[in-house]
Amino acid sequence: MNPYTGHSFFGFFAVLFKRIFLSLKGEVTTLASDELQLLVLVLIALSSSLVGTFLVLKKMTMLANSLSHTVLLGIIGAFLLFRTEGIYTIQLSTLLIGALITALLTTVSTEFLHKKLRLQEDVSIGLIFTAFFALGVVLVTTLTRNSHLGIEAIMGNVDALHPSDLKQLFYLFLFNGVVTFLSFRRLEVLSFDSGFARNLGISISFFSYLLMFQTALTAIGSFRAVGTFLFLAFLVAPVLTARFFTHRLKPLIFLAGGIGVLAALVSVALSRHFLSVYHLPLATSGLSATILALFFVGGMVKKRIA
Repeated sequence: MNPYTGHSFFGFFAVLFKRIFLSLKGEVTTLASDELQLLVLVLIALSSSLVGTFLVLKKMTMLANSLSHTVLLGIIGAFLLFRTEGIYTIQLSTLLIGALITALLTTVSTEFLHKKLRLQEDVSIGLIFTAFFALGVVLVTTLTRNSHLGIEAIMGNVDALHPSDLKQLFYLFLFNGVVTFLSFRRLEVLSFDSGFARNLGISISFFSYLLMFQTALTAIGSFRAVGTFLFLAFLVAPVLTARFFTHRLKPLIFLAGGIGVLAALVSVALSRHFLSVYHLPLATSGLSATILALFFVGGMVKKRIA
């Protein structure tokens, strides 16, 4: 039985802290479903803050938005190419590889239109984004007539997670943390002064593609758990909210991560509260996106008052 069943918002935290204490003593060894949701959302929030901070500072969020949608085409492409005798069953790793290839193709195609054909950057993103995403939607619409591929591909399903999702997202967070730590000084210079970075011999193209690779990998890793929309919320909203309070890079990264973690905590607790008290099974993903939006509005109001 789920230990959080029947508990309200504050009761959720009481049970959570009690179980953390018991786990440190070795008396609790398995995760409840609410705890799995919470840990997955926390890892996604932390990974997204590491990548999203530099995307916002470099004004590359539109390209990240494009990537988060066009990976759908790669997933469907792999789904079609590697099905066996008309049976739509395939390993998750193959789907992720297909999505990663499409994400990289999105970045390269956008750069080609912008730098080689001299199109405006927003026009290039719009063309590639609409073409790839539209094709993915068409394929999804066709496939869902005879398969079980549904709306979860876009919205995610944080209420039906598996411990393997937690392991995958932990490795993703570890990867993003290591890359950010090793490249921090170069990314810092690139984020604030690309001309100075070029004079220092820093490869702007390499680190831009590295950042896009991290974005694609984070989008793909988050795709199964939270879908496209909540991933974008975690990628951008905590960073924009944190900028109301600080403009220093290191505090910005930590504050954005903290805001994302707080949103994860509140959303899971509220989801349990509404189910226990009002018998309303609200989606945790929707609550998370709403709370992130409220945090942003609160930060904006605080900035205006100050």
